[in-house]
Amino acid sequence: MDGFEALLEKSRTGVERWVKAHVGNTADAEDILQETYLAAFRGFPVLRNPDVFLPWLLGIAKRKTMDWYRAQARRKEVPVEQLPEQAAETPADTAVEETLDALPEKDRLMLRLFYREMLSQKEISERLRIPEGTVKSRMSMARLHFRNAYPYPPRGETVMLKKNMYGLPELLPDYTIGWKNEPAFPVDCEEMMGWFIVPKIGEKLKWGMYDLPSRKLDVSYDMEVTGPASVHGLDGVSITAKVLPPKAEIAEGDPMRQAVEESTGGQEEWRFIAQEKDGYTRFLAAEHTEDGTRELTTFLDGKDFLDNWGFGDDNCGSPVHLEPKGKIRRNGSVITTEGEDAFIDVVGRCTVTLDGKEYDTVCVMDFGMYYEGMISEQFLDRNGRTVLWRRFNRNDWAIDRYGKEWSELLPENERLSVNGQTYVHWYDCLCVR
Repeated sequence: MDGFEALLEKSRTGVERWVKAHVGNTADAEDILQETYLAAFRGFPVLRNPDVFLPWLLGIAKRKTMDWYRAQARRKEVPVEQLPEQAAETPADTAVEETLDALPEKDRLMLRLFYREMLSQKEISERLRIPEGTVKSRMSMARLHFRNAYPYPPRGETVMLKKNMYGLPELLPDYTIGWKNEPAFPVDCEEMMGWFIVPKIGEKLKWGMYDLPSRKLDVSYDMEVTGPASVHGLDGVSITAKVLPPKAEIAEGDPMRQAVEESTGGQEEWRFIAQEKDGYTRFLAAEHTEDGTRELTTFLDGKDFLDNWGFGDDNCGSPVHLEPKGKIRRNGSVITTEGEDAFIDVVGRCTVTLDGKEYDTVCVMDFGMYYEGMISEQFLDRNGRTVLWRRFNRNDWAIDRYGKEWSELLPENERLSVNGQTYVHWYDCLCVR
């Protein structure tokens, strides 16, 4: 069975991500994976075409996951006489059930078969004896009707700024950050890491990168959630990010020049599939054009995908709920940390005064989650929306590429001392919704 071991080694990462995306990074997921591999080992001798090993293995994983869900449902069945007088539902659970109950029977049936019984569209087609294309169109309409009927609309707070033709200020407005001697409030931030958009139908925003110390807008994006999407059996939303070119050419030798070129990737548009699930936001797929070819990568594609779009263990994503964990001690510009090499933590409460308007925020610091050797300060309002985002580079970050330490490249910019190492303020981002 040497052939089996070789094929399994190539496919293992993708299957593990699929199972953990549906079940979570739990002991149950490991059990499902072991059952999947055992079933695949037993069935491998009858597999005629090794080229289809990965989809064949994913099919086994799906069946084992469905078996697990059905077993969970049976375990949760309780005799009527043992039920409490009042169900212990959360408002969100209640809202989901009430929304489902309010939908037409045809919509309810499609959603329950797909999400509760975990049937594929082909299996729903066979059960209902209708064409698979009809299942697909009915499912899309059912999802749309559910989203339109769900009682919790997207949350947000509009940042009012003087706008250029793209809706963003041409120069970074003056701002101050006043640290408060008050406890930082916990916050739920549903934004996609590094892109600021919330993966929900109806969400739109523009955001821009501002060079320092020039304070000019170098590049901006017009982003929109365009509709529901699905990849490898996981539901999410489709997001477009149109690159809006800078008004002025970036000068040769400006460290922001390469940042802008890398940020846009030479493209006019990016497309993503993303989701919020189990308390995390995560990218599921990303598409761009390279040498005239549209290239799509997904969370099953290993290093090519994870290097740019994967965050957290097994691409679990960025946590939505944020509250102080005590991993950071900050005294002005001097910071010391404890724990993991890379993590996110809430470090304090601040009043950010931006373009003459005050915002009550918490400061969330990312230590190496997005890039090794960089940290960021993200100032979130109570709705979990970004008011201001600031990036700092470790003094030797990418020194082979840029040829100098950042304290030499940007001698006028603010500095932080983090565990005795110098970090230099590089650029800021603003969002307009």
